[in-house]
Amino acid sequence: MSTLDMRRGCPARPTQMTVPYMKPLCSPIAELNPALLALDWLLGVWESDEPGEGSFSSIPPFRYNERLHFSHVGQPVINFMFNAFHAENKKPMHRECGFIRIQPGGNRVAFIIAQNSGLVEIEEGDLTGQQLTLHTHALARTSFAKEPHVQQISRVFQLRPDGKLEQTVSMAMEGGPLMQHLHITYRRSS
Repeated sequence: MSTLDMRRGCPARPTQMTVPYMKPLCSPIAELNPALLALDWLLGVWESDEPGEGSFSSIPPFRYNERLHFSHVGQPVINFMFNAFHAENKKPMHRECGFIRIQPGGNRVAFIIAQNSGLVEIEEGDLTGQQLTLHTHALARTSFAKEPHVQQISRVFQLRPDGKLEQTVSMAMEGGPLMQHLHITYRRSS
């Protein structure tokens, strides 16, 4: 059985969703915390339907595949891990991991994100139905991060009527405007 148990946010057999050096990403006994009910549509594993498109003024356009894991362990927080690979040469690209919190009794949402590039960010925004719209609240980076530095990020997740998840990420670098950087659509894989 490969259906998703939405109350737990885990595949029917959670021990199958493992990484060799980690324990299972889902707790087989944890019930979904009621604070997360409005976000249960995110839970599970999503894989790019077709390669996503990436571009920015300082780099050549590229295509990428990505896998998203949204899970929980019964706390009022969603855990996430995003892994992207270049669509042509399959080399690893960006990695993001962190937590999603929702304001109790409200629709304000916070993404707490650590990226493999050395960027750490907090994005905050609103949940409207099955759409999350997020903007930079705080950024920090390693002292030796590559320049130019990211100054602002905006992200929109939307569950479409066809059941696919769509993500658009915009970014602004030092002295530049906010511009679309990434766009990708995912299908639920478990």
